[in-house]
Amino acid sequence: MAIVVELGDAISPQINRKVRSLTDALEQGGIPGVFDFLPTYRSVLVYYDPLQISSSDVQEGIERLLEITEEADTGERHIVHLPTLYGGEMGADIEFVAQHTGINEQELIRIHSGTDYLVYMMGFSPGFAYLGGLDERLATPRLQSPRTEIPAGAVGIAETQTGVYPMASPGGWQLIGRTPLKLFDPTRERPVLLSAGDYVRFVPLASRDEYDAILQQVESGEYQATEEYLK
Repeated sequence: MAIVVELGDAISPQINRKVRSLTDALEQGGIPGVFDFLPTYRSVLVYYDPLQISSSDVQEGIERLLEITEEADTGERHIVHLPTLYGGEMGADIEFVAQHTGINEQELIRIHSGTDYLVYMMGFSPGFAYLGGLDERLATPRLQSPRTEIPAGAVGIAETQTGVYPMASPGGWQLIGRTPLKLFDPTRERPVLLSAGDYVRFVPLASRDEYDAILQQVESGEYQATEEYLK
């Protein structure tokens, strides 16, 4: 059995913070009998065992957790830096995006890297983060014909979204750059680099040499992603 918990009717950081707070509380075993949950932009689908707990008790438990998490919410921001080499062979579509938006490439990079993007939720493929906050000036339609393979780490724009391909896969996003970091690595103790509730900051790299140097550290396991916490 399952219950849908609607926490708002819009996509916003405030509503999504409530989603994350509730899922964190559920993950910590906040309601006995609840065995799984599925968060979205603005709601949470809560699965429970009716042989262990009633629907009314689940609802009461959810209301209790919402009250507790609302009082405890500090609004702290965990920002993960993604070094990114924009343009050239790493961003084959940056020229098209610049032409479509009427913004030159350097200004496009400045705008794209000048925002901290909220990870609303994870999904689609392991390590894929749904990011919110793309400047509307950079909105660009998808490719008319998707590519059969896009490399892991590719940074792209599709309509009003930006994101990073965590693994090689087909795709239709306009590619503007690439990060040498691995958003998904099954050999790591924590395979996924990002989590819902994190913020992502794209940090422009100056050259291919700088990109290759970081990539070498990533491959050898020596690189540690830069993270910071802000109130």
